[in-house]
Amino acid sequence: MKQVSSLLTDLYQLTMLQGYVEQSMDDIAVFEFFARKLPRGRNFFMAAGLAQVVDYLETLAFDQNDLDYLADDDRFHPDFLDYLADLRFTGDVHAMAEGTIFFPDEPIIRITAPISQAQLVESRVINVLQFQTIIASKAARMTLVAPEKLLVDFGLRRAHGAEAGLFAARASYLAGFSGTSTVLAGKMYGVPVFGTMAHSFIQAHDSETLAFEHFAESQPDNVVLLVDTYDTEKGAEKVVALAPRLAEKGITIKGVRLDSGDMILHSKNVRRILDQGGLTDVSILTSGNLDEYKLAEFGRAGAPVDGFGVGTRMTTSADAPYLDCAYKLVEYAGIARRKRSEGKATWPGRKQVFRSFDQRGRMCGDILTLESDELTGIPLVEQVMKQGKRIVGPPDIKKSREYAFSQLAGLPDYLTQLNKSDKYPVEISRSLVELAQKVDLRSSAEP
Repeated sequence: MKQVSSLLTDLYQLTMLQGYVEQSMDDIAVFEFFARKLPRGRNFFMAAGLAQVVDYLETLAFDQNDLDYLADDDRFHPDFLDYLADLRFTGDVHAMAEGTIFFPDEPIIRITAPISQAQLVESRVINVLQFQTIIASKAARMTLVAPEKLLVDFGLRRAHGAEAGLFAARASYLAGFSGTSTVLAGKMYGVPVFGTMAHSFIQAHDSETLAFEHFAESQPDNVVLLVDTYDTEKGAEKVVALAPRLAEKGITIKGVRLDSGDMILHSKNVRRILDQGGLTDVSILTSGNLDEYKLAEFGRAGAPVDGFGVGTRMTTSADAPYLDCAYKLVEYAGIARRKRSEGKATWPGRKQVFRSFDQRGRMCGDILTLESDELTGIPLVEQVMKQGKRIVGPPDIKKSREYAFSQLAGLPDYLTQLNKSDKYPVEISRSLVELAQKVDLRSSAEP
């Protein structure tokens, strides 16, 4: 099913495409997407978004409304619009599986297609991959900090648009979160959906206890009560007092949520109140301006918190809100190409990444090399589309999530730290260096 208009692109993709068409330039081009550098304080990336890229490529087409809009623009010629009417993606795609840990300069996707197709899709491919990857990379850090805790995405209301909220729910679940509060993400991606209640529900009642009771009767299988609308500890005491009455109705309180104040202190006080009232099985959830650093503080303080609702700082990746990335031509018409711009030089040719592991199964080094090379280690880039069609069926998000967990388990200890650690070794192969030198000699010889 087509998700977005093919006009969701940059103008220069279409102007370049018309130039290619008019010059009959449509040989096979190879583009690769990679990150240039890690954000400050980060030690790794986690790849995400491939499923949506494949969906986009499989359904790429200009409908009549798109063509009518372009026809009103004098820049585009009738013959070019006829070309667009028949354009479909017919190329191949190689990529790292979603959930793969990767590092700068390593391609997480390679698109091989006639240059008209491979160039056109650049903007949307970057748009999808860079956002989900930066969110998954952020969420993975929280998974590492709180591996045994319930982690729920609460970020839709602060996301930069509806699609960003949905993609964040998906990417965070892939990276180890337990689920999301965003209902549509459950329908679209199969992400488990969680929810409690808002302060407004409490405020709308004349009695806090009555609000708790009404919510419990409405949601008897999901009784998680927000206790800090007025006074956190008194709210917890009201939960204890209410529990026997609910039990008579066959309703069990599952948890309470804290959303404000000194939540480490409040969590300890609330735990004591609940335990003294016999509610030892009632869990404590917290939310409000949380990230991996806050979660680490809870852990160091021994706060008795069982789960976290994480919103703004994860959904926007507040400390690193974008990926310094690129989608660059590395081969055209069978000839390796590369960009040599100052500070933005790229490696030419179709590439593969081989990863080695130590005796404990921990990652110990990668080699970035040419696709044609056969080196020791596990190759990370695999074919996922052939001649415009996916090779296997739609990905199972739960299986991708399990794979992401295995990737996190394979990180060496120094990469799991929240602060910048030693650099993970990524070796550039001799064959890749030699190819770059040949490409440079050829371009330097041009008049």
